[in-house]
Amino acid sequence: MNFQIKDDFYLDGKPFKIISGSIHYFRTVKEYWRDRLEKLVNIGCNTVETYIPWNYHEPKKGEFIWDGNHDICQFLDIAGELGLYIILRPSPYICAEWEFGGLPAWLLKDKNMKVRCSYKPYLDAVSDYYDELIPKLVPYQIDKGGRLILIQIENEYGYYGNDTAYMEFLRDKMRSLGITVPFVTSDGPWKEEIFRSGYVEGALQTGNFGSSADWQFDQMKKLMGDNKPLMCMEFWNGWFDNWGEEHHITEPQKAAAELDALLNRGSMNFYMFQGGTNFGFMNGRNTLTSYDYDAPLTEDGQITYKYEELKQVIKKYRDFTEIPLSTKIKRRSYGEIKCTGKTDLFSCLRYNSTPVISPYPLTMEDIDCYYGYCLYRLSLKDYETVKDISIENASDKVYAYRNGKYLFTAFGDTMGNKFLEDGTKKGGVLDLLVENMSRENFGTWLDYQRKGIAGGVRVNDRRYFGYEIYPIPLDEAQLSKIDFTMGYSKGVPAFYEFKFTVDEKCDTFLDFDGFGHGCAFVNGFNIGRFRNTGPQKRLYIPAPLLKEGENTIILFETEGISTDRITLSGTPLLG
Repeated sequence: MNFQIKDDFYLDGKPFKIISGSIHYFRTVKEYWRDRLEKLVNIGCNTVETYIPWNYHEPKKGEFIWDGNHDICQFLDIAGELGLYIILRPSPYICAEWEFGGLPAWLLKDKNMKVRCSYKPYLDAVSDYYDELIPKLVPYQIDKGGRLILIQIENEYGYYGNDTAYMEFLRDKMRSLGITVPFVTSDGPWKEEIFRSGYVEGALQTGNFGSSADWQFDQMKKLMGDNKPLMCMEFWNGWFDNWGEEHHITEPQKAAAELDALLNRGSMNFYMFQGGTNFGFMNGRNTLTSYDYDAPLTEDGQITYKYEELKQVIKKYRDFTEIPLSTKIKRRSYGEIKCTGKTDLFSCLRYNSTPVISPYPLTMEDIDCYYGYCLYRLSLKDYETVKDISIENASDKVYAYRNGKYLFTAFGDTMGNKFLEDGTKKGGVLDLLVENMSRENFGTWLDYQRKGIAGGVRVNDRRYFGYEIYPIPLDEAQLSKIDFTMGYSKGVPAFYEFKFTVDEKCDTFLDFDGFGHGCAFVNGFNIGRFRNTGPQKRLYIPAPLLKEGENTIILFETEGISTDRITLSGTPLLG
């Protein structure tokens, strides 16, 4: 088989309308990949699209993960078994409201790092990654007997810059490693400088937008010419949510009308078909743990009214046969669960984190703690009374404590403020817990996303030196060392343990009402962040994360806001 781009898309010499949907394998547990792909078939799509996030597969330089939920090849195999064609967008930058836009944080260990351009150390890192990734994708190409028809170069590069040599490097590198299928780029078509800056010779330009399809396609035709096919690579039929804002909704009828206009003129890809979940610390800056996106499938894969409306539109443009769903999925409420153990961070810190000793503060990247938290400890001089404290150049949120008692929180506009003490106490220990709230995923500030304290700490308007720096990545290894008998004090960061028994594994939702700000773990798996600001009030727990028998949930809460119980509900609560 072969796939070509001429005046239209052609599959084995016949015109082919791409009707695709985005499913991010990295936002769905692998046990549910088949279910989501089957539902994509049943809405009438003939193609699936996914990004491949670099930081998901190379979390540390030279250490690659390709198994379990990271097994991109298994995802592609299932798609092929179901008869779906495939579009891949294989980094190095994806945006996607994903941590650092998919770029690995270890890049920032280089103090001179310049991403998304022809900075040689960056290109060398991309080259090493592609040497591992691209050979895995080559056999899936349609001219090699697979189902892969298109590969995207970079992502919305026109919004970021205009380094054509960088785009050519990505193109040529993939070709050298055996990519033979056509390339595409994707950008917003409403500004000529954006659309043209994202172009690279040898790739078809596609557009990203959620409305005004006829106008957008007309703009693309003006910039591309009349002899090329039109495609919306990201049809935004919903939108993502941020903490502290309202839940975004696109009415089903509006989405259906826009889809009809798109398919009348060209090809398209739902962004998203199913959004999924930002597990771990992988949410983009200020983005919810839920990536529900108001998509045709909910975060946990339920079929919506929007799904049915869009399906009726697709039926106008292609005939398709529905298939039976093979995965049994059930929601369940497990009810209220009492706290079985708790310990504060300061009581257990020395047992589960080894400090880095430095005269001056080091960033989280400097000490290879790329996600989670970092605690900076200073021993104050016993002859010095403390009148004020200020922090220079820190990201993102700093909780300050003296001798285990809360002093202040610095965040946003207050970072760098001079926080006053009562001026009577001498000596003691100053602890500064810094939370990495995730790196920016979009814009031109990507080079400046180092976390922790990059500047210094001033006490009485003088810089202080002599740090113990404790990495707190809250990975499975560190989490397993928590001893809930070490002691507990109220009003400070703490871990809370909840044990419960399950006789049937079902999807459920963790209601964290009564807790403030933090993250949650189910049997050692980080299911994401929570905040009492909303709009998300419950965290999704897929059934495969549970065990028949005893299960453990651990909450890490940073603001001293807690209660003695949680609830596992059978329904989500978003908005």
